[in-house]
Amino acid sequence: MKYFIIAGEASGDLHASYLMKGLKKADQQAEFCFFGGDLMLAEGGELLKHYREMAFMGFFTVLKNLGKIKKNFKLAEEKLLAFQPDVLILVDYPGFNFRMARFAKVHHIKTFYYISPKIWAWRSDRVKWIKQYVDEVFTIFPFEKDFYDKHHYPVRYVGNPTVDELAPVKDHHLLFEDFVKEHALDGRPIVALLAGSRRQEIKLILPTLVKVAERFPDYQFVIAGAPSLTTELYRQNMDDSKVAILFGQTYELLKQSTAAVVASGTATLETAVLNVPQVVCYIIELGRFTSFLRKFFLKIQWISLVNLIMGKEIVREMFQEHCTPANVSAELSRILMDEAYRDEMLDNYRVMLAKLGPPGCGDRAASEMVGLLSGTIAWSQSTHQK
Repeated sequence: MKYFIIAGEASGDLHASYLMKGLKKADQQAEFCFFGGDLMLAEGGELLKHYREMAFMGFFTVLKNLGKIKKNFKLAEEKLLAFQPDVLILVDYPGFNFRMARFAKVHHIKTFYYISPKIWAWRSDRVKWIKQYVDEVFTIFPFEKDFYDKHHYPVRYVGNPTVDELAPVKDHHLLFEDFVKEHALDGRPIVALLAGSRRQEIKLILPTLVKVAERFPDYQFVIAGAPSLTTELYRQNMDDSKVAILFGQTYELLKQSTAAVVASGTATLETAVLNVPQVVCYIIELGRFTSFLRKFFLKIQWISLVNLIMGKEIVREMFQEHCTPANVSAELSRILMDEAYRDEMLDNYRVMLAKLGPPGCGDRAASEMVGLLSGTIAWSQSTHQK
């Protein structure tokens, strides 16, 4: 069968690549055409547009890039019709993918959403849109199923891809001495800095994190470089700081770290799965207006995935105006110095992992997708029977 996949970010490229592996196992004749990245390209098929040319975050950034976004839409629509897939598979990235699902519906192309957009957090009224244009949703968090159930829309929980992605690396790592020698680091304990994967996140969050690093001379802080960004971008937002930057080493860096300061997102879950105590930071570009937006539109109590999965605060969150060097440093100091506090966080990580379930997310999702398309599995949505 033929699969048209749209992933517009680095995380989507990673998750979609595992799904593609599963689809190739379940369907020996699988053909792919996609928007994504290098990891998806390694699985085969035609890469139409790299996510580096699609990852626009924030209202004003989107406005400045409207021309590029329109060209991306036109390319996706033209290629979708030319490829005539058995299904369009959307991977998160809602601003772009919502429009593509509507386009696919008009042209009678089945649509699956793998990794649901976060409508449970922001503008939950969009569930009506999901009901109208998406044939099946495959969720990766247990609480998402509860959300959709409340709106009378059955979805398929298939497990979490982060558990899959980290399973091979959890028990395999270098000795600390070998790691620091290989990357020209010194012998001090490491604190990892995960400042996000988008240019805007780096510009907004990294200056604060660098100031935090200055307050802990007994530790070396190391930035996990996002693959879609450049060393120059990081250095431009670090003043004269000499904090090291390592690209392509995020998981190994986390495993070697005593603690981490993490921008909210998938990285908070990755850090927890790798058993590293963390403090979560998040700033977005709307400034003080964000507090108004959060009060009236954000429907969740927490911003980090680990807290959402657990339904309670197990890691501290420094959001917007609370994300200051003083606040982040105080929480990081507690993590580093208070053994009981640290152990409680790690105990909660173990409970969280049990909630997520075993590895195999990509394979399970792929098997169900192929089963639906081939007619061996019944569709969830009676209104969308083909």
